[in-house]
Formats: sequence, C-alpha cells, structure tokens
Amino acid sequence: MAQGAGQGPAGRTAEAISPYPGYALPGYTHPLPPPHLGEHVGEDHGHHLVEDHGHHLGDEAVHHLGDEAVHRLAAEDPGHLDGYTPTARDLPVIEPRQPQAYGEAPHDVPTVELTPITAPQHHPVPGGPGPLYVVGDVHGYLDELYAALAAQGIVDAHGNWAAGNTRLWFLGDFTDRGPDGVGVIDLVMRLSAEAAAAGGYCKALMGNHELLLIGAKRFGDTPVNSGAGTASFQAAWLLNGGQRTDMERLQDHHLQWMSRLDAMAEEDGHLLVHSDTTAYLEYGDSIEAVNDAVTEALQRNDPDECWDLFRKFTKRFAFRDESGSMAARELLETYGGSRVVHGHSPIPYLLGEVPGEDSDGEESAPVVDGPHLYADGLALAMDGGVTMAGKLLVVQLPLAD
Repeated sequence: MAQGAGQGPAGRTAEAISPYPGYALPGYTHPLPPPHLGEHVGEDHGHHLVEDHGHHLGDEAVHHLGDEAVHRLAAEDPGHLDGYTPTARDLPVIEPRQPQAYGEAPHDVPTVELTPITAPQHHPVPGGPGPLYVVGDVHGYLDELYAALAAQGIVDAHGNWAAGNTRLWFLGDFTDRGPDGVGVIDLVMRLSAEAAAAGGYCKALMGNHELLLIGAKRFGDTPVNSGAGTASFQAAWLLNGGQRTDMERLQDHHLQWMSRLDAMAEEDGHLLVHSDTTAYLEYGDSIEAVNDAVTEALQRNDPDECWDLFRKFTKRFAFRDESGSMAARELLETYGGSRVVHGHSPIPYLLGEVPGEDSDGEESAPVVDGPHLYADGLALAMDGGVTMAGKLLVVQLPLAD
C-alpha cells in the first residue's frame, strides 16, 4: 500500500525563537491540559467519560463540563485514568493564531532577528541511503517542531527541506492539546514532497490521535460501542485535547492523507510504531498485513470498528514492567528488527517522574534530554512530553554510543 508522508502546565507561554523568518511566536496563555497517563478512553472504562448517568453528552455538553462534574465522573471509576484525576482543564479551547500565508507575520506580534542555527549538514551519499531520523509526538506544537528540525539541519531558516537524502519518520500524534495540529499536518505533507525531490523521504505513522480526529470528523456524536457502554468519537476527542480550530480547518485532503498512514515500519533494524502496545499483533503477522488491515478498517467506515481500532492504539506501557522485554521481543520476532521505537507514552511517566510543585510552590516540569532506552535495550521511547513542557524529540538512529 502507499505510504503517506505523524501536556503542559497551566499558563504555559512560548518563549522560544521561531526558526524561520517572519514568524514570531505568540504568547499562548490559555491553560493546556495536564499530561495523561492514559487517554480518556479505555477498554473497560471509556463510557464513564462520555456519558452522564447513561445520558449521552453532546459536543456542547462536554465542552462546558466543569470541574465538579469531571471529578464526579472520575470518582465513579478512578481506575480508568491510571492515577490521574481530570479537571475541566481537560476540555481546552485554545485560540491560536489565525491561518495565514506561510512566512507572513501574525498581526500585532513582533518579528525577531534570527540567529543562524549551527546544525548538521546533510549531503546525498551516492549509492547509499541517507541518515535516519525519527520524530516523537508533536501534538500541535508547530513552532517547537520547526525549531527541533532546524536544530538537526533537516529544515533551513525558511522551514524548507535541507537534508538531502535524509530519511525522516514521524511516529504519529500530530494534533490535539497543542495550538496548531493542522499546521503540523501541512508541514509534514509539504516536507514529504520536498524530501522526495531532494532524494530523501519524509514519512509518518498512524497515531491514536489521528484515529481519534478521523473518527470525530466522520462520525461526530454517533454512538459507538466502547466495550462497556456507549461513547462517541466527538466526546472522546474533546476530552483528549481536541482543538476546535483544528476541526474548523481540517479539509478532505488532510483526512485522506491521515487515513492512508501506515501503522508500522522497519528501518535499519528499528521497528517503528506509534504506541507501546502489543495490540498490533491482533492485525496480522507481518508489517504489510498490519498496515493493510488498518487501512481497510478505516475504508469500511464503520464507527464501531474504527472505535475498536482507536481503543487498541490507545493502550500503552507494554514494555515498561518486568515482562516488558518479553513483550518487545514478541513484536520483534513477529515483525522483524532488533529494537522497538515508539512514541505515545511520555518519557517522564515511563521514568515515574510526574510534574508537580517545587519547594517554592512553582510548577516544575520533568527534564527530558533525549529518548529513553529501556526493556533490556529492546525499546526506545520518543515522546519527550512536549505537552507537559518537556521536549519535542528529533533523534538520529542508531543512537550514538
């Protein structure tokens, strides 16, 4: 099949300098949702978060759900959040900049003089593949993505592909929680074309938030069987950081692109997947079989089947515990490769580091310097936790010794 070209403290304000001219970072002062150990939907508990005593919550009802109501829903079954109690901050409506022409400065936001970034230079290697880079979860943080790509020399100061025959893979989750998910999708699609013209490529995998956004757009408030009651994609999307501005800007070509993304790939001995789960095994015993099964499920356009796919892609932490290396080895033995590379689960949570308050009462964020290698070296986590003031990771593989 054809391959497509992929939680922060309250009051987070962008302070970084944008890596391309004419584009300054606006100060986002709207509260963002706190990090989620598990999505607000699960095999056994999803209905508690999209229903109120059996009554289906529509779009506006979920949007206006307050702290008291959300805490009450969580109290009915606290296990579904894996230790996290939600608040109304889980239902953000961030007002980002308005869509604009690329390179055009937002109104009333000053531009800045940019300092050139010293970054690796990528040149085509005759007869051989280019270097391999992998990008973790982006979740709508377009400016941070530009900065991370520029720091690696993958894009230039204008945001254009500058990496020759480099191979770039996004691990999914382009949208939700951050301010400009559709902008991220547009960038990945554009870089795919530019990379191909330069002899390299830019590709992406299907994340659970792509499935969630596709479902919310296609099925809206249509009831689906969550496995333990009635739910809807629209409600789940809002509860998991869905941005109304993304939905307003989402077009057919974005949906077509997302619906054709592969679920997994193998590059240079790295088995690339979005989620740290073994649920991929339920869709086939080869990479091609899994990718075909996921694509065909989306093409059938059945809301219950799509919900089941989303639910399985939302599972996490399969490689974290004592049996984690066995789970990773099972995937590798089935699909090939010597190491699983995934996003989905923020590294701070894999390390047991939870954002909190320091001794001065200020909110603190966990420090993420790079990817997390674990499960006896068989799993590499790439979600640096950009949505929790962590780091958006763009890493060259294999890792340097």
